[in-house]
Parts: sequence; structure tokens; C-alpha cells
Amino acid sequence: MAYSQLQKLESRVHIKASAEKFHDLFSNRTHHIAKICPDKVQAINIHKGEWGSEGSIISWNYLHEGKAHADKLVVESIDRENNIIIFKAVEGGLLGYYKSLKSTLQITSKENGSEVLWVLEYEKQNANIPDPHSYLKLADELSKEIDAYLTKDQN
Repeated sequence: MAYSQLQKLESRVHIKASAEKFHDLFSNRTHHIAKICPDKVQAINIHKGEWGSEGSIISWNYLHEGKAHADKLVVESIDRENNIIIFKAVEGGLLGYYKSLKSTLQITSKENGSEVLWVLEYEKQNANIPDPHSYLKLADELSKEIDAYLTKDQN
């Protein structure tokens, strides 16, 4: 019997940085994340397109649960007005576990900083595959480290 069911997980992280600054880093200067979080991300390279453009394909080399991983993601959409970016896995280890995995990043301005919303939409290869809670945790940790970097001169 085939196992197929689209599922969704989300998390929210409060940050001090502005929504625009955080969104700009993820959409236009994604490759800087490896310099900001070298213990988690070893390299981010562009394979097709340009930084900050829809349809670009970006490879991420990162550590997850102590192991090196490599995935290619397509930038499916960038909404600069609402600070939303959607990435979709197109190649790599993630697709060994998930038939599809889409990550939506939305940053909303709040009174004292911003709120980062991560939404993972995924379809498991089979029922024995765990939900990607650990990937969401990694995204939250990256968000906090990037926030500390973006706001270090403000402290």
C-alpha cells in the first residue's frame, strides 16, 4: 500500500532584528549564513539563477544531528512586500525521507522586533519516517544565531 499524506509543521521565533533585514539576508544574501552559523552550515552555493531571484537553485551543506548533509533547494517564491520566501527541496538527502518538502519562511514586524514563522509542508516516503521536527529545530537555531548577528551592534 502506498503511503501518501501531505503534512505540516510550524514554529515561531521572536527576534530583535527587523523583518526586512532578516528577509533580505535569507533572500538576497543567503550565502552569508555559512559565515554567520559555521557550526551548522558549511556552505551555501548558487547553482542556477541569481541570489534573490525566484527559480534559483541553491545548495546547502549543513550539519544535522551531527551528520553532514547536502540538499539542493529551489527558491519557489519571494514576496518582498510580506517578507515571505518559499524553498522546495529538489535534490539531496531530504528527498530520501520525504517525497516532497517545502519550507516557507515568513517574517512579521512586531512591536519589539519581529516574529519568524517557519512552516514545513512535507510528504513522507513511508509511515516509518519521522516528522521533521529536528529540521524545524535547526531552522529555529539558525534564526536565533542570524538575529544575534544582525543585532550585535544594537546591544
